[in-house]
Amino acid sequence: MKVLTIVGVLLSNAGVSLAEQPLAVDYARDIRPLLAEYCYACHGPDAGQRQADLRFDGRGVATSLLASGVTAIVPGDSGASALVARIFHSNPDERMPPPDEQQLEDEHKLLLQAWVEQGAPYDTHWAFVSPKPPPVPTVKTTSWVRNDVDRFVLAWLEAVGLGPAPEADRITLIRRLSLDLRGFPPGVEEIDAFLADGRVDAYERLVDRYLADEAYGEKMATSWLDLARFGDTNGYQDDETRAMWLYRDYVIDAYNANMPFDQFTIENLAGDLLPEATLDQKIASGFNRNHRFNEEGGSDPEEFLVAYAVDRTNTIATTWLGLTFECSPCHDHKYDPITQKDYYQLYAFFNSVNGAFGVSSDIK
Repeated sequence: MKVLTIVGVLLSNAGVSLAEQPLAVDYARDIRPLLAEYCYACHGPDAGQRQADLRFDGRGVATSLLASGVTAIVPGDSGASALVARIFHSNPDERMPPPDEQQLEDEHKLLLQAWVEQGAPYDTHWAFVSPKPPPVPTVKTTSWVRNDVDRFVLAWLEAVGLGPAPEADRITLIRRLSLDLRGFPPGVEEIDAFLADGRVDAYERLVDRYLADEAYGEKMATSWLDLARFGDTNGYQDDETRAMWLYRDYVIDAYNANMPFDQFTIENLAGDLLPEATLDQKIASGFNRNHRFNEEGGSDPEEFLVAYAVDRTNTIATTWLGLTFECSPCHDHKYDPITQKDYYQLYAFFNSVNGAFGVSSDIK
């Protein structure tokens, strides 16, 4: 955002109309963080704190005529928008945010004004938008490009007046590749074989060999096991061991078999519910049993049934939905489009599963 706002300030100082600026304001990147930080406390999703019946977390109310007779945002017309008038107001008592609250920087104000002038578009939360490949940029030094990824890298380098670094030597390349795909450096014999391979596609062949290495699945599984809160112990007090290594091995094998992610998702969330589920599919549903488990003598079982259901709800939301649910048990989420009702509807699913809160004992 810093680059965009600096450009906006410079153009404004030069007397160029914001409507004419080639400043592509992105709602999710540039505007939503400002509204969330400076405006949502009084004009956001929290009905208990909302002032003037105005909310900026959705386009409907923000662009509607308020009871006071003004419209906060008139898309395409910053001069008629109360939002713009109030953030630039010379009277501190009329300016927004109020004097006792965190204040907008001048570059923030210009960015909000440019956004209104450009139609005040609101985007759906990124977690609900299907990813689409961006257009491939054009570059000047086309001879350096080997694939579309190179074009994105080179476009950025050319934009800031830099050029590509020289290609790394073969020893560096094999070391980088081995660390990235297997998690450890290559052996001397591997290095010698790669240096002696004079074929044009020697590097591609090396990639294929490392992808076929069992260590590839082990390296890739480490990140997923973090998301799955995997542990070989229960995580409370005495921290007794538990046989969760079956789930770990399932994840490693899934990576090594290049299992499609949709299949991986189904098996992790409900593999044991599939018709004629295999042993591996039942093990996969251990994802939902990876939470910490308290066997302390003085613990309240009912309390921890709730804790386990909360853990599963939050983990599902973070891992698969790209959302933070942790705020919603107490109130509607202030920044993500999740209501308290949404939270407990998902929570109820886990809270109604019988016998699923301890360590798996039905996988023999």
